[in-house]
Amino acid sequence: MPAERKPGMDHPHYSWSPLPSRPPLRWPGGEPLALGAMVLLEHYEWSPPEGSYSLRSASGGLIKLPEPDYLRLTHREYGHRVGIFRLLDALEAHGIPPTVAVDELTAVHYPWLVDHCVGRGAELVAHGVAASRLITSRMSEDEELDTISRSIEAITRATGSIPAGWFGPEGVESTRTPALLAAAGIRYVCDWPNDEQPYAMTVPQGELTALPLYLEADDEQALWTRRMRPADWHDLVVESAERLWADGGGADGSASGRVLMLTLRPWLTGQPFRLPMLERILSGIDALGPVFKASGSGIVGAYRAELTSGD
Repeated sequence: MPAERKPGMDHPHYSWSPLPSRPPLRWPGGEPLALGAMVLLEHYEWSPPEGSYSLRSASGGLIKLPEPDYLRLTHREYGHRVGIFRLLDALEAHGIPPTVAVDELTAVHYPWLVDHCVGRGAELVAHGVAASRLITSRMSEDEELDTISRSIEAITRATGSIPAGWFGPEGVESTRTPALLAAAGIRYVCDWPNDEQPYAMTVPQGELTALPLYLEADDEQALWTRRMRPADWHDLVVESAERLWADGGGADGSASGRVLMLTLRPWLTGQPFRLPMLERILSGIDALGPVFKASGSGIVGAYRAELTSGD
């Protein structure tokens, strides 16, 4: 028997909500645009455990080589050794509190780096076990629970508190993931790039908000997968920010604030020839006018406060 068709997606994770039907969203200070940056610190294993699921052709290196593919693996490790510091410096120079997604194996193998990010004022969000171990519906519920709990515990050990946010490796989830995350105490998730505002997820217990990352501007999507020139990436991001800023601050007062969450990988955007383009992007956004710059928790907290004020 065919599934019952309802407005929106064929799943129960959130309600369909066309943007014009929502109450206007106001960011603190009345800024039309919230700006954040998700920086990814991902460990890619040389030899993932048997049965683990990863992308057939992972980014990095030149072409897929026989294992161990040292060229790809060390290309990605560049981000942990060099690139991350350039990204943190650029974000700090433009007043953007960094949100850093850290998987369990990064926390285990690079404790100095995790401590450095915390010392720089970064918010750490849970990011699974490793980039080479994706969550999928092929997992059993117990296997997924183990992945989620290991990831959360790694961040808790590093920071002293349970992380508020979650970004799955490669943004992949199973049909159970939102409910399991909310039950584990996660308050926001970044795996759903389907909106220009945060929105409430439907979960049986807890409270979960979706914070959409802007997939079109994702550095891997643009610079690696699509092979865009850095100058074209600049134009894409700045022109997107211009439109979001304008749509979020209409002169007639009917506009509703938007969010722009950039996704940045230190092994990619932290390269010396790409970093200046990121700095130009951030300067171009600054030139628009007032922007609410915050971490993931800051943006979600402001959104939730608006929901409460409207009750």
